Amino acid sequence: MKTSGTASSLINENQNNDRQQRKMADIAQALQASPADVAALRRMAISEGGLLTDEMRCQVWPRLLNVPPNILEQEPETVERDNNKDYNQVLLDVQRSLRRFPPGMPDEQREGLQEELIDIILRVLKRNPQLHYYQGYHDIVVTFLLVVGERLATALVEKLSTHHLRDFMDPTMDNTKHILNYLMPIIERVKPEVHDFMQEAEVGTVFALSWLITWFGHVLADFRHVVRLYDFFLACHPLMPIYFAAVIVLHREEEVLDCECDMAMVHHLLSQIPQDLPYETLISRAGDLFVQFPPSELAREAAFRDCMATTTFKDFDLASTQQRPDSVLHLRRRRQLQQQQQQQQEVAERSKVARPSVTRRFVRLAVMGLTVALGAAALAVVNTALEWAPKLDLFP
Repeated sequence: MKTSGTASSLINENQNNDRQQRKMADIAQALQASPADVAALRRMAISEGGLLTDEMRCQVWPRLLNVPPNILEQEPETVERDNNKDYNQVLLDVQRSLRRFPPGMPDEQREGLQEELIDIILRVLKRNPQLHYYQGYHDIVVTFLLVVGERLATALVEKLSTHHLRDFMDPTMDNTKHILNYLMPIIERVKPEVHDFMQEAEVGTVFALSWLITWFGHVLADFRHVVRLYDFFLACHPLMPIYFAAVIVLHREEEVLDCECDMAMVHHLLSQIPQDLPYETLISRAGDLFVQFPPSELAREAAFRDCMATTTFKDFDLASTQQRPDSVLHLRRRRQLQQQQQQQQEVAERSKVARPSVTRRFVRLAVMGLTVALGAAALAVVNTALEWAPKLDLFP
């Protein structure tokens, strides 16, 4: 049995290596096409294993973000730190980012990368005064720095900041809270009982805030999982991270429903993200849910929901201080009962869309991603996800 098991393991390993080699060849072929086959690159980034290596990411990520080659050749300008309004906060955040660097990295090398990290952030903010720094932004920037280096990271982060991350970089968190409002409608479509339990507990969505604004870079310990998610997010719609947040909650359905229906307890459970998630399965499921329930279908409901990220956090803080969460829960439950009944009636009238085939899903996600890239100029002047979601409705 032991010999048989070893042989089986070797066969599986060889098959996996063969698949990776074929995928590497397919990526290279898509890159060499004139022009590059961006739709194919997006399919590769979405499909199992993503882009496989950092060397491939250096070549493919610029294509996914539609960054022109001439920009990549420009030498980054020096950044003046004195009297820079963001410098002190950026410095504090970067100094706290030690765990984001590979274990065992020499201090001198890490300190040099931290200096580059500060420069990239300040450089992007200087070039784009309409952008506002937020805590957690450095977790995204450091991922690009570690994968592609300072020069390329500067170009990619700037493009990302003016598009995918644009809502997070407003003067207020209004648009960020709006994006968080998509979380509960997604959960409600798939598992109404989980949605109802979370509503009963009044846990809100603040537990997912750090997931969303750092693209999970702040909460995942294994860098391999972080870059795999970045492959996926860069190839997809800007709202895909909230779909991935939803599938994490759905994956933990049993844990959630077994938890005491208490605001503090449920918040604590959900905020502690597991490190052993089945990432490929969740990525596939997030893609399925995006196709089944596109943002345009959820935009109206998200717009009319309470800003749970703020209102429930106040209740959570109050309950934690008073050690009497039940009183807060019951009070808010009575106020919202009528609204919830109306929402449930509306949901009951909706019909669910059948799950598409894997190939069709990848093609649709890739086409959607390409449309986002080509529509960069339009996205640059749009402020909220609600405004641009209907414009990107490719799934009638």
